[in-house]
Amino acid sequence: MKRSLLIFFAFLLIVTESCSKDNETQNSTSNEIIDAGDTDDVNQKTNKMKIKIGERILTATLVDNSSTESLVALLKEQSLTIEMRDYAKMEKVGSIGQSLPRNDEQITAQPCDIILYQGNALVIYYAPNSWNFTRLGRIDDITTQELKKVLGEGDVTVTLSL
Repeated sequence: MKRSLLIFFAFLLIVTESCSKDNETQNSTSNEIIDAGDTDDVNQKTNKMKIKIGERILTATLVDNSSTESLVALLKEQSLTIEMRDYAKMEKVGSIGQSLPRNDEQITAQPCDIILYQGNALVIYYAPNSWNFTRLGRIDDITTQELKKVLGEGDVTVTLSL
């Protein structure tokens, strides 16, 4: 009987110690995430980008992929100005000036979507289109009609920044 109780208490001690370490690990991870709010590490994981079109500054939420990671790294060095032209009355497209990693998939872009086309062109959609390309993000808090008005007809200069 004493032996059974001793084994039981030893088992209980091991289980309790194991759970305690799991909680310490979780708390440590949680604290690192909270503490990271005051460091530059958060900026490395940014998911927002500014898009200046004329005098209007829009905000976009970026998706998480290697294409956006490369774009953010580029924008950390300096803002990027892109001359964009209208294509097929559904999008504005312009060269980034270099290639970014591609994460192409068959998708239907919607108005306000920001797309990487063939690794070196940025596209802002104001009408739907299905094709094989990389989603970068989406412009926040603007209607399709407002976006069309901001983009205007013909060519437009767009500046991306963080």
